[in-house]
Amino acid sequence: MTFEELFTTSFFDMTVELSVSDMALAMALAFIVGAFIFVIYRHTYSGVMYSESFGVSLVAMTMITTLVILVVAQNIILSLGMVGALSIVRFRAAIKDPIDIVFLFWSIAVGIVLAAGPIGLAILGSVLIGVVLFVFIKRKSLSDPYILMVVCDDQAAEERVRKMLAGNVRKQVVKSKSVSRGGIELNFEIRLKEEDTAFVNRLSETEGVSNAMLVSYNGDYMG
Repeated sequence: MTFEELFTTSFFDMTVELSVSDMALAMALAFIVGAFIFVIYRHTYSGVMYSESFGVSLVAMTMITTLVILVVAQNIILSLGMVGALSIVRFRAAIKDPIDIVFLFWSIAVGIVLAAGPIGLAILGSVLIGVVLFVFIKRKSLSDPYILMVVCDDQAAEERVRKMLAGNVRKQVVKSKSVSRGGIELNFEIRLKEEDTAFVNRLSETEGVSNAMLVSYNGDYMG
């Protein structure tokens, strides 16, 4: 369409008719691919508290985006109105894990691509993205950090803890130290030598140690 035709043609005539079968196919594929995204999210989640509602929202987000783009693709007037309506929407839900943003953007992108037409690209791209996320997120390494929280009765117990850690972990860094009349609370960031945490049991039995706890560190516990 030339510029002259664009300005002389009525906006109400600038529509693209989609068959019911095409729309149904797009929505069905949006559900299937959204469910695939949900499965990848559920099996790769490594945070503290898994949210089932967020996983379900990924399926809904894919389908809703497909629905919106189908409407936008059919009528330019509706597309302008949709842009205006969506511009006033504000999302205030806090996203704690950056990987959650990736899954949200993935759902939106797939919804757009499915509604735009290249179904093969949406399916193939989703499979490749899912494999990449599954491999890299599920991959565990001995370099992964852990937080060791130890409560000692006195300075002597603290020294014993440090010596035991030196012989059982590859690296240790004091993240915080809290001293009170009740004892000394230490938080170490450690790197394991092997996938063996039996030293925590021996540490809790050390003289002067009242409590020892090891947790996987992903940035949600402390800075």
